[in-house]
Amino acid sequence: MKSNNGHFDVIVVGGGASGMMAAGRAAERGKRVLLIEKNKLLGEKLRISGGGRCNITNAEYDVHALLGKYGSAEHFLYSPFSQYGVEDTFSFFERLGLPLVVQARKRAFPNTEKANDVCEALKAYMKKSGVTIQANSAVKKILHDGTRVTGVATAAGTFTAESYILATGGMSHPETGSTGDGFGWLSDLGHTIKKPTPTIVPISVSDSWVHMLSGTSLSFMKITFFLEGVKQFSKTGKVLFTHFGLSGPLILNSAGKIGGLLEGGQVTARIDAYPDTDIGALDKSITKIFDASKNKMLKNIFKEVVPEGIAPGVMSLLPDIDFDTKVHSITKEERRRIVDTLKALPVHVTGLMGYDRAVVADGGIVLDEIDTKTMRSKLFSNLAVTGDLLHITRPSGGFSLQLCWTTGYVAGSNA
Repeated sequence: MKSNNGHFDVIVVGGGASGMMAAGRAAERGKRVLLIEKNKLLGEKLRISGGGRCNITNAEYDVHALLGKYGSAEHFLYSPFSQYGVEDTFSFFERLGLPLVVQARKRAFPNTEKANDVCEALKAYMKKSGVTIQANSAVKKILHDGTRVTGVATAAGTFTAESYILATGGMSHPETGSTGDGFGWLSDLGHTIKKPTPTIVPISVSDSWVHMLSGTSLSFMKITFFLEGVKQFSKTGKVLFTHFGLSGPLILNSAGKIGGLLEGGQVTARIDAYPDTDIGALDKSITKIFDASKNKMLKNIFKEVVPEGIAPGVMSLLPDIDFDTKVHSITKEERRRIVDTLKALPVHVTGLMGYDRAVVADGGIVLDEIDTKTMRSKLFSNLAVTGDLLHITRPSGGFSLQLCWTTGYVAGSNA
């Protein structure tokens, strides 16, 4: 990887998903491109995405349904997604020798299921296009004359170009270098920056029964959240118990709402372990199990009563019931307490886990200040902004990386 203190057509700051896409695309058009990255390796965050499998995109081909996932940013995104959409992402990686496979909830992964392969494919794309890479070079300052960016000052020297693309990422996973540098630079340039909050994150809870089930998941359950005891919203899906609280798709995609509730007071939740079964039917089902095992110890048959793996946690919530007694000694009232508990497992939320565990953090430059047809700043005509630097909320499931591919491509096409 070579350094070049000369003048370039395009300088891209940030070697993540959108930065590599933007650099490769601009060079593909015949531009002399320099990519500056502060880490030794490109794509540090990309390498850990999707648990190391890399959820490249979501195979939602209905553009209205797709863009509806981006909340209030939807109407800003029709132009860039008309230039480069989900189908283009499939074709792009296919051309790079890395076809995609679609799994549950339309999530698309490289067929190797290795995030590192995605990084290597993008590096090969840039090499073929002729991108110059300046790695291990932290940017100190973005230079400008008030209307145009004039240079990028780094420890390795100052680099200049006709056009610049900022692709430094947001604030999720700071250990990979996503420390929000770009937000500061954009603010210094006079742009309005929405303060970031971690939006797709696990939640911390104080309940010991949750902590003791760390590593266990419920593939189908319903969780209802309350603010100061008043019901707010419910969701159904998969939940993962952890040593600090709750995670899994359902929780990650609810974190933004939960964060908002936490600003208003105490947040609690109730988990319904059997959302498709009402209390009466569940009582009958458990009674049937009890009748078939009258002379067995309750603790020995309890795993037949509850979803797999959560028996220890549920038992800890019922300290007044003697699990060392035989089933025929369990009273009707005790059986009903078991039923009621399974329909409303108590959770006390203490907070969101923060940037270190965030899948995505929102915040960034407000879209009113970006021409999303080109991804250019409306304040600096030769500056484009991509990916997580944009204030766009989105759920997990491939939508964040698709935003990176799209905005990176459009910025690289118009630089």
